[in-house]
Amino acid sequence: MEFFHQSAAWAAATARMRLDFSARKRRTHWILALALVVLGVAAVGSLHAETISPRRLLEVIDLGNPVISPNGQYVAFRAEHASIERNTYDATWYVQAVDGKSPPLRVADGGLPLRQYDTGGVLPSPAAWSPDGKWIYYRARLDGRVSVWRAAADGSRACAVTSDLADVRDFTLSNDGKTLMYSVGATRKAVIDAEESEYDRGIRIDDTVNIAAGLFRSSGLDGRPATQRFLGRWFTMGLLLAKVPDRWKAVDLATMTTRDLSVSELPARPLTPANLSPNLPAAPIKNMDGLRYEIAKNPDDGRIAMLLPGKKEKGVLMSQYVKLAMLPDRQASRPIQCMAELCRHKSITDIQWRPGSDEILFTVADYHKGNAQAIYGWNVVTGVLRPIVLSNGLVSGSQRYWDIPCALSSDTLVCVAAEADHPPRLEAIDVESGHRRILFAPNKGLGADIAATVPAKLIRWKDAQGREFTGQFFEARGTGAGHPPPLFVTFYSCDGFLRGGLGNEWPLATLAEDGISALCINAISGVGLGLVAHYDQGRTAVESVVKLLSADGRINSTRVGMGGLSYGSEVTLWTLEHSDVVSAASVSSSSVTPTYYLFNSLRDAFRSTLRKSWQLGTPDETPEQWRKISPAYQIDRIKAPILFQMIEQEYRMALDYALPLERRHQADIYVFPDEPHIKFQPKHKLAVYERNVDWFRFWLQGYEDPDPDKAGQYRIWREMKKAEKYRSGASSHDGS
Repeated sequence: MEFFHQSAAWAAATARMRLDFSARKRRTHWILALALVVLGVAAVGSLHAETISPRRLLEVIDLGNPVISPNGQYVAFRAEHASIERNTYDATWYVQAVDGKSPPLRVADGGLPLRQYDTGGVLPSPAAWSPDGKWIYYRARLDGRVSVWRAAADGSRACAVTSDLADVRDFTLSNDGKTLMYSVGATRKAVIDAEESEYDRGIRIDDTVNIAAGLFRSSGLDGRPATQRFLGRWFTMGLLLAKVPDRWKAVDLATMTTRDLSVSELPARPLTPANLSPNLPAAPIKNMDGLRYEIAKNPDDGRIAMLLPGKKEKGVLMSQYVKLAMLPDRQASRPIQCMAELCRHKSITDIQWRPGSDEILFTVADYHKGNAQAIYGWNVVTGVLRPIVLSNGLVSGSQRYWDIPCALSSDTLVCVAAEADHPPRLEAIDVESGHRRILFAPNKGLGADIAATVPAKLIRWKDAQGREFTGQFFEARGTGAGHPPPLFVTFYSCDGFLRGGLGNEWPLATLAEDGISALCINAISGVGLGLVAHYDQGRTAVESVVKLLSADGRINSTRVGMGGLSYGSEVTLWTLEHSDVVSAASVSSSSVTPTYYLFNSLRDAFRSTLRKSWQLGTPDETPEQWRKISPAYQIDRIKAPILFQMIEQEYRMALDYALPLERRHQADIYVFPDEPHIKFQPKHKLAVYERNVDWFRFWLQGYEDPDPDKAGQYRIWREMKKAEKYRSGASSHDGS
């Protein structure tokens, strides 16, 4: 189901982990340096010592939230790492010299990563430096509460700054660094009391209740089972009492005393479109919820960088491209636009002012280069535009942190860089020369192994309508002449390091190493094209690339698997319904069906979005449109076996087609409790990874893992294969 598809992916695209060599224990600098050698540099000398297993991909160390110190000499950043045994993630804060002459220093435990309730993605949680550069301040969930902590930049100590009865929502430091201001909502006790009161008195069903999920404490995202509610915008969710207004408080950092702030003392809010002149020719860009905009104020003189809507293609509701502009001040109504080709009608994802200059730095994602990012500088006085960074992947995150911009000082960018086959690393980039140097590469060994065995390659092709698609291709090695390997494709978004496509469920490098070529296909933005056309682009993308790779003798066109999350799940089912190119599939989200509509029909935000964007009224109002797009009406057209690996709060909305498929032995269904749209629990992720590998090896290669613990799944799948042969009346897909 498209919980996340419209609000995040249509507007930009969607949404991780510990580097804790000794949990909560301080280590001396030389021990950290030794550990880095073990994790990183030493691993290069032992290539092929371990396969690119699902576990290795899951245990990638993610980096994020870089912030440069006031003097420009240090960067603070956070690392996160999965612990499969403890089924959790650990975050750790580090400080490193920007010159890269010393390894990063562990300064604090970052606690459990804070997550979005709807998607499960990791929330940006950047630190704030004290003006003297001696401390970093950050939010952390530790000991069951979200507080503001501070850690000494030299790693000598860390302590909580707030001890509130409510979780901290936001914070800011005063300019002089003497006061910390923070906001809270309802207290933790008030939330628990409200949950228990509902439990005792009965839960009233209204448009805030997700009736597809468990009604009482069905989410574990905040470190405890918690009740969640819709907040009004599409599928945006939060805790019970999440709409309690912010209350702001202040901590005197000298005395550590706390007081409430008056209205006149509240910190200044960031600029929004409402703060600008109503006479602007076009409003800053927004997503379908009207919430996203791009405005960056120059702190030195008040000039404003902004993005304006770009050229809109025929038939779409809004442009995927934007124009870069500058306002001399917030009252100005005539923006100065960047007229260079490199900043007009581009997919610009971030803008920020270079300190002490007339230059705006902006990040562009180029679809024709597989959404690779580039950073440019535009001088608003001279009009000069220059490239700073041209990459083959991301420079603003690692897919888990895909939308966090680089940290910027007057002369240096510090970015989290990653490519399809190269895991995240921290880089320092000279703003003038563009020279890049690696500061920290904790995943160097895995990157070297992938490069030596199944490196990814960007490929481009066109369908019969002339539309160009791009994808990252992990080509299987070692197949004999005349025996091309099977192919697996996942569809939607292929940004950053590709563990397993959007949602990270299909281990692409593992499949390729096991003899199944793997391809991640980027969708073409098509907001407002109509649901049929929007789905059908996936079918044509898959059919055309299979034809291309088969003609070149690189894949076996009769053995093609497909999988996807959210919109990718919907396109996978659509392809099964309207093509015979796919012989086995795996989906993780539900599609648009009458049951899906029924579960969400109380919410006006849901009904109005379906009507506006998808031309769908109730099933009775628009029956023909429903019959075209819903798999519930297309079951008999689906011939391939399907593995469903879904979350508990979504699977019920897929039962009107999943259960009929299972009854005729064409589906195997697994459901994971306490998960958001994108699964995050390490044990669940590993189970999904491994089962997907087993599934596609079984159907595309005829291979069965001899592990006795897996005997049950293969017994089920063999029965499915017998049923498939019975339906087809002939032997097929038997792995021979």
